[in-house]
Amino acid sequence: MHVNEGTDQLVVSPQDVTPSYDEAVPAPPAEQPAKQARPRKKHGSDADPVGMIYGNVGTLKFNMVLTGPLEKMEFVKVSHHLHGFVLGQVSEVERRTNLTVDGVESMKKGTPVPIDEKELGIVSIIGFRDDRNLLQVPRTPLNAGEVVYRADEELIKDVVGISEHSDVGAYIGLLSGHDVRVELDINMLVQKHVCILSKTGGGKSYCSGAIVEELMKHKVTVCIIDPHGEYSSMKHKGVVKKTTRDFGITPKGYEDKIMEFAPDTNANKGARPLKFTLNNLDAREILSLTNIKNVRSYLTMLRKAIDALRETKGSYSLKDIVTVIEANAEPSSAGLITELEYLNEIDVFAEQGTKIDELIQKCKTTIINLRGTPQDIQELIVNRIGTALFELRKIDKIPPMMLVVEEAHNFCPQQGLAICSKVFRTIASEGRKFGLGLMVITQRAAKVDKNVLSQCNTQVILKVTNPNDLKAIASSIEGLTDGMEEEIQRLPIGTAIITGGGVSMPLFVEIRPRESKHGGESIEIVPSRRM
Repeated sequence: MHVNEGTDQLVVSPQDVTPSYDEAVPAPPAEQPAKQARPRKKHGSDADPVGMIYGNVGTLKFNMVLTGPLEKMEFVKVSHHLHGFVLGQVSEVERRTNLTVDGVESMKKGTPVPIDEKELGIVSIIGFRDDRNLLQVPRTPLNAGEVVYRADEELIKDVVGISEHSDVGAYIGLLSGHDVRVELDINMLVQKHVCILSKTGGGKSYCSGAIVEELMKHKVTVCIIDPHGEYSSMKHKGVVKKTTRDFGITPKGYEDKIMEFAPDTNANKGARPLKFTLNNLDAREILSLTNIKNVRSYLTMLRKAIDALRETKGSYSLKDIVTVIEANAEPSSAGLITELEYLNEIDVFAEQGTKIDELIQKCKTTIINLRGTPQDIQELIVNRIGTALFELRKIDKIPPMMLVVEEAHNFCPQQGLAICSKVFRTIASEGRKFGLGLMVITQRAAKVDKNVLSQCNTQVILKVTNPNDLKAIASSIEGLTDGMEEEIQRLPIGTAIITGGGVSMPLFVEIRPRESKHGGESIEIVPSRRM
C-alpha cells in the first residue's frame, strides 16, 4: 500500500489486504459440493468495489479494508457462496497509521516521516431474502478476501423491505444517500402505534405533520391533541424550499379535511367551541381538577350537592353546585367554593356539550386545540376524549382511527400521575384490537410512561442529546445496530432513524418537506440579516 505522490489517493494492492495488526486471515474455505442455493432475485456486481474482507469473519459482522470512498452507515453487499449477495451496513470506519508520537515531533521539526495508513471498516450483516421472502442472516461466514461492493438500490429495497408507491404506504421521506422513497405501512401504524422522539427543535412536530398529511391523503380518520395550537396551520398551503434533493412534493393545504375545536375560542379564532357536561363527572373527578390536597374532607360535601341536583334537575352547572353548597352553609365549604368558582371561570363546562359525532367524522382530521387552556384542564379534556374514543371504538360507534398526542410527557408521564395516564396505558395496550391507533410525540422520551412507549412498534427518532432520553430510546428500539445509538446524537435536523412500520431494520431517512404550512417554527427574538 502506498500514497501516490502529489495526491491524496490511497492505493491498495492485493498483498496489502493482509493487515499487520495481529489479525490473522483464515485460510479460504474448502470448495463446496454441488449444493446450491434456491433460486432468488439476482443483483449484479457491476458496482465499484469499495473494500475487501480481512481477518476473522463472523456470521453477524466482518472487518474490511477500504479500497474506495465509503462512509459510516452506508450499505454494502458481499457475495456469499450459498446465498448470493448479502446486504450489510458499515457501523464504523477508522484510519490506522504507523505515525507515532516521536514521528509527530520529527514532523514538527521539519523532518519528513513516511506514513503508512489503512482505512478499515466494520460491517454489520443485515442478511438476504429467502425463497419465502423472509429476511435471513447467513449461518456460515463470508470468505476472507471477498470483494465488498457498494449496495445497489434494488438490493437495499429487496432486503430491507421497502415498497415504493404502495396503496397503504405513508411516504415519509427518502433513504439517506439514495433516491429511494421510504413508505410506512399505514395499517401497521394504526395497529401497532407510533412514537416520534426528538430534542427541542429537532423537527418532531414537522415530521408528525408529514405523517398526518399522508393519513389524510389515505382518508384515515385522525384526532390530534394539540396543546400549543401548531396543527391548525395545516389548513393552509406551505412553501417547499428548494434543496439538492428532489422529494417530489407539491405545496397543498388540507382545509377541506380538517375540523378544529377549542375550549378557548377567543384565543383560537376559527375553531368551533369544545364543551363538556358535568353529568358524566362524579365528585372525585371534579375534585381531581382542583388544587385541594385533602380530597376526603370535601368529597362527602360535594357528593351530597351533586346527588341533590341530579334528583331535581336533568342537567346542572358548576354555578348550580356552588349555590347548593352555599345553601347548606357548612363551615369548611369556603375552600371548595373557591376552587369550583375557578373551574367555572374557565368556561369548559356547559349544559349541552359537544357531541361525539360532531367531534369525530369518518375520513376527517379533528384538531383539539388546547392553546390558552390551563394544564389541569387540558388533562381533563384529554382524559374525557381518550376514554370516549376507546369506549366507542369497542362498540364500533366511530370509525377506525389514529389518536395523535403532542407533548405526550405531560399526559402520560413516567413519574407522577396525570388524570389521563390510565386511559393512555389502556389505549396503548388494547387499542390495536379495536382499531384505535396511538401516535405519541415528545421531546423527553425518559419522561414518558414506559408502559406507553414500549407499545409503540413504529419509532421515528430525530436528534436527541439528553443522556437519559438516549438511554430510554436505546432500551426501547428493536434492531438498533452498532453505531446507531451514537449516531442519534449527531443526526442533522430533518434526518431520522426509523424502525417498524413494515421496515425490517432501522433506516436513516431524510424527512420529506411538508405540503402544508408548518405551525411550529421557533420565533426570532432578534431578527437577523440574511444575505
